[in-house]
Amino acid sequence: MKILFVFDSLTNAGTENSYLQLLPRFSNNVEVTVAYFYADHCLAGEFEDANIQVRFLANSGRYGFGTGVKKLFKLVKEEKPDLLVSSLLRSNLISRVVSKISGVPLVGTLVSDSYGKVRLDDFQGRRLLKFKLFWQLDRWTAGIPIQWIANSSFIADAHCKALGLERNKIEVIYRGREVPHLTWRESNSSKNNRISYDFVSVGRLFKTKGWTELLDAFHLVLRKYPNCTLTIFGEGPLRASLEEKVIGLGIGEKVFLPGNVPQVQDRLFDYDCFVFPSWYEGFSGALVEAMMVGIPVIASDIPMNLEAVTPHINALTFPVKDAEMLAAQMNYAMNHPEKMAELGRNARKEAIERFDIEKIAEEYEEVLKRVLKTSPSLSKRERNKDGWRKSSVPPFRG
Repeated sequence: MKILFVFDSLTNAGTENSYLQLLPRFSNNVEVTVAYFYADHCLAGEFEDANIQVRFLANSGRYGFGTGVKKLFKLVKEEKPDLLVSSLLRSNLISRVVSKISGVPLVGTLVSDSYGKVRLDDFQGRRLLKFKLFWQLDRWTAGIPIQWIANSSFIADAHCKALGLERNKIEVIYRGREVPHLTWRESNSSKNNRISYDFVSVGRLFKTKGWTELLDAFHLVLRKYPNCTLTIFGEGPLRASLEEKVIGLGIGEKVFLPGNVPQVQDRLFDYDCFVFPSWYEGFSGALVEAMMVGIPVIASDIPMNLEAVTPHINALTFPVKDAEMLAAQMNYAMNHPEKMAELGRNARKEAIERFDIEKIAEEYEEVLKRVLKTSPSLSKRERNKDGWRKSSVPPFRG
């Protein structure tokens, strides 16, 4: 089985990192190629190091849909994949056109709450009009993929409403992560007379990740517990604003923004509590990584997070965007180290049972095999000598 995965870029973000862990774990019966259009090559070398063939379809401009269609069609004609799998809006739209004109079936993926209230509230004026235009394009072409894979049940249900999808055409497969050999050292939070208590978080520096509320909450915590620190691993356009806020709050000596670092999961062992304040997600790989480590977790109560954690069983939660309640949970974590260690152990156990990347890879591969087996467009009897499905759709002339 030959599969071509199509992305916007290979930036260092959740979707791309999840596939970087997933694709090398497919069986030897699956031949994988990754293609991308836009010039962010951050993870390209890591995909290649994992023996994944990478093809950059250089696309000038922010969109370049016409050029993208031509280049992807040419690649599909050369590679003759059995299946296309696309992720993220621009590559989704391009892949749907190529699937339609080539006859190669497409599996679409749903990785974020693209059309939820949080996104809508972020747009005004011309930006809102553009957002709604792309939403309409997404909806108009959503009938082309023959199968969908969503990374949470909430995301699947949300897109049924937003795009008019049939729920029985969507498989939910959670993001997986490798199980660490080590576990979080309970002694981190059970020592008496400790010098400091260190909070940590991971994510791109975007407003919707909840960093503003986290800084406000941490500022409140410092009033009572001045020996705390907060480290946020990640990079993004909000950096300058966050640095300015840190200075304005007078907490510059307590907050650290190291940017992107390799093997960030390994860094979590050095901290006492993982805080995840995001406004919305698809299904967070960073949260799963923290659960795998066994570090105590405090997470916002958005539906996507609640598909991973259970309040007071394996994590603490707080109402999204509520800095005061987040501060209260951070205070609780410091005052109840034994309880937090128990939550961390429970989180690790559940993460291993549900999100082990080896299990997720098997599940993902089985879905793709089933799609391949049941798709009538893949019958070799229906293909001509050049490997293309006979179709009433005229061939694309690039």
